[in-house]
Amino acid sequence: MSQEWTSRFGHILAAAGSAIGIGAIWKFSYVAANNGGGAFLVVFLLFSFVIGLAVLLAENILGSSTRSEAVNAFKKMMGRHWAWIGVIGVFSSWCIYSFYSVVGGWTIGYTVMAAAGELNITDSSQLSGIFTRFISNPWWPVIAHLVFAGMTCFVVLAGVQRGLEKSVKVMMPLLFIIMIVLIIVGISLPGSSAGLKLFLYPDFSKLTGKGVLDALGLAFFSLSIGLGIHITYSAYLSDNKSIANSSMWVVILSCMVCVLAGLMIFPALAAAGLEANAGPGLTFMTMPVYFAHLPGGSVLAVTFFVLLLMAALTSAISLLEHIVAYVQTRFQWTRRRAGLVVTASIMLMGIPVSLSFGPLSDVTFGGKTIFDVLDYLTSNILMPLFGIAVCLIFGWSRKANALIPENITGLKRQSLLLVWRYVGPVCIGVILVHGLIS
Repeated sequence: MSQEWTSRFGHILAAAGSAIGIGAIWKFSYVAANNGGGAFLVVFLLFSFVIGLAVLLAENILGSSTRSEAVNAFKKMMGRHWAWIGVIGVFSSWCIYSFYSVVGGWTIGYTVMAAAGELNITDSSQLSGIFTRFISNPWWPVIAHLVFAGMTCFVVLAGVQRGLEKSVKVMMPLLFIIMIVLIIVGISLPGSSAGLKLFLYPDFSKLTGKGVLDALGLAFFSLSIGLGIHITYSAYLSDNKSIANSSMWVVILSCMVCVLAGLMIFPALAAAGLEANAGPGLTFMTMPVYFAHLPGGSVLAVTFFVLLLMAALTSAISLLEHIVAYVQTRFQWTRRRAGLVVTASIMLMGIPVSLSFGPLSDVTFGGKTIFDVLDYLTSNILMPLFGIAVCLIFGWSRKANALIPENITGLKRQSLLLVWRYVGPVCIGVILVHGLIS
């Protein structure tokens, strides 16, 4: 690849930014609190630093060794007949970005509403109505989606150094600062200790088999593995000498954000006497009630939704860059042309996705809306297939083993081979089967 990161630090921040998305803020905390708190956290961290790290490292080794985006990386390593694995990753990224841009648009809409004081409401039922009316509106969510896709495209068109790296070096530290500020505000309130206990206290009696499976799934998906994004990002490295350390730091930062999200949300809700919802309900309907109870709550609400917007952008940038890198190579296009064409396709696809919450809500496939179909296809089928393929190739192929850096030796190497050959395929296979039958 002709472009490179200016530093390994820039690569780590960008890769961590890819992993840190809205889901880390609205899903992890809720699932953890309802599955034994600290008990779930222990299992999640175990899966993240064993299976997640191994798959992430494999993607990073492949990208940094071949200096190619996902499709060509598999071609160079295994031959052209293996390019289908990379194609799965690129297609998955396109599908995910199609609906992720719509959700990113929601964060823009809510940032504007928070700034206008329209969310300064203490009645969660009113906020629920606002959310429903907003996402079902045939105009505003679509416009917000187009703006979000345009913002993402602007960063990617600027290139690896002036676009991706420069943006994450601003957004990632700011994201951590905002989270820490909101944590300090939350835990300083009376009654917040109950939320801390709910989130951190290890209650193994609440950790069910489903909870363990949820921890496994979150560990896999929260790192943005199974798409090939990290193959593309690591292709911009000048060498692969410190690839193991870089991979470890990405896992650490990703897990850190998940934990910080829990510390930000649950003490705050406990202090306000609120129950946490899952998914969008937590961020768009419950948290504004909390902010409305605080002095200067409007400013904190705006800060919170800016946090969500930045988390959405860092993930969206990686999705778009991954697709653009492939299109550039496949059609020999300039970055500008590839970026504009891909963004145009995302903008068009995002319109029916957004309308699936309103005018097109009756258009279903097997009982699933357009949004749900894209989510199901990628999360339950394509991403696990990609992850299993990566594990098996690095576990059993001599060509892949030859790419492992020389400084990964002894017990480290044997442990990786164990995960790649057996542990990873079995565990990710469980995610695939569970997704297909659920």
